[in-house]
Amino acid sequence: MDSGTDSGYDTQGAGITVQRALELPGLRSGLPEVLAGAERLGRTVRWVHAGEVPHIASLLKGGELLLTTGYGLGTRPAEQRAFVRTLAERGIAALVVELGPRFTRLPAALVDTARTAGLPLVQLHREVPFVTVTEEVHTEIVNGHYALLQRAEEVHRRCTQAVLGGGGVPHVLGILADFAGNPVFLETADGQLLYAAGAGPEGADPLQVWEGLRGQHKDEPPLAGSVLVDVPGGGPGSGGVRARLVLLPVRTPLAPVH
Repeated sequence: MDSGTDSGYDTQGAGITVQRALELPGLRSGLPEVLAGAERLGRTVRWVHAGEVPHIASLLKGGELLLTTGYGLGTRPAEQRAFVRTLAERGIAALVVELGPRFTRLPAALVDTARTAGLPLVQLHREVPFVTVTEEVHTEIVNGHYALLQRAEEVHRRCTQAVLGGGGVPHVLGILADFAGNPVFLETADGQLLYAAGAGPEGADPLQVWEGLRGQHKDEPPLAGSVLVDVPGGGPGSGGVRARLVLLPVRTPLAPVH
């Protein structure tokens, strides 16, 4: 979950990055200071949660930006280390602690454990309304989902126009490859290559990509993150497979919209 884009939207299309969240007015007004995990600010913020209970990790699903004033962190170093470790194990995006009555600066045990666990830890030097932060981040996430839907609709429109205009399989595959930023292939049901479109890493010929990753490895699991879609229509019955569409993430990770 560490991937991100310069736009601030996560490349997997599921939220925004921690970095983008820190740049929004709500958190920015709190003068955020990153104390740990600066190299992982590209993590996905799937949702925002605020809480002050010691067992808060059990209430989370992963990917949350957790806001707290620190009352649930515990008073002893051992409690603070355990608090951070359980959050890291849960897979939250980042921990944001607002300085104030509970902490005027974050304890070393908290900071050191976050660094060891690779968990982004941010302290806010000014008080901010958590509800404002939540609204801003959630709005960005919803807008990101809407943008993905718009992109998918645009690709659908372009493919439809291509087919109605007499375009064949290569034209449609080219549209999909351009949309995904990765090469796209059409194979027979038994794994023989029919068509290829798009370029591989550093402009590599897509045929070379297919031969290296698919041609000699038909019986092996596909590259992690790949998309394989059966094209029905071959053989008797409704479940026959006529061909298979293959999208390989060799240049950039694929988003759910792909």
